[in-house]
Amino acid sequence: MAMTFAILLLAEHKDVQDRVRTEVNAVMEKNGGKLTMTALQNLSYLERCLKETMRLYPSVLLITRTLVEDVMLKSYLVPAGVELYIDILSLHKNPEFWPNPEVFDPDRFLPELVQNRHPFAYIPFSAGSRNCIGQRFAMMELKTVIGTLVHNFCLEPIDYLKDCRCVVDLIIRIGQPMRVKFVPV
Repeated sequence: MAMTFAILLLAEHKDVQDRVRTEVNAVMEKNGGKLTMTALQNLSYLERCLKETMRLYPSVLLITRTLVEDVMLKSYLVPAGVELYIDILSLHKNPEFWPNPEVFDPDRFLPELVQNRHPFAYIPFSAGSRNCIGQRFAMMELKTVIGTLVHNFCLEPIDYLKDCRCVVDLIIRIGQPMRVKFVPV
């Protein structure tokens, strides 16, 4: 679903899409017109866009963890063995970590802003020792597909995310067709 949401967000934010296209074109030019592994590592703005997409629309909304030791939360004792439910969507939209949390802003992921943010304020692939083993592959795949799309097409919205009805299941998904026009560059 991250790819779908990224396409929709880029279509709706032409300025961001244009900046991604400029970055992709420059990187591809330096790499013989290809999105090689090295080229993908140099797509920092595209990566920020994808991270912001997954902040706004995490694929998994909830993760669980079982406490292995007692934890004090203020004056309340949470005993070992309790199963905790972590609401990723609420965490990703918490204004304590994300000013204007509903706004699509890839620059939230500038290195100087990331280093000052709590390490668990952003967990689209879960966190800790049980995080997603495929997260690096997923990011490479997203960069490859989205980079190729914006290199070859201008994305124009037909349907808008504000009109989207999301369905919450094991993952978040879109409950109706969402259309984007692909205009060759």
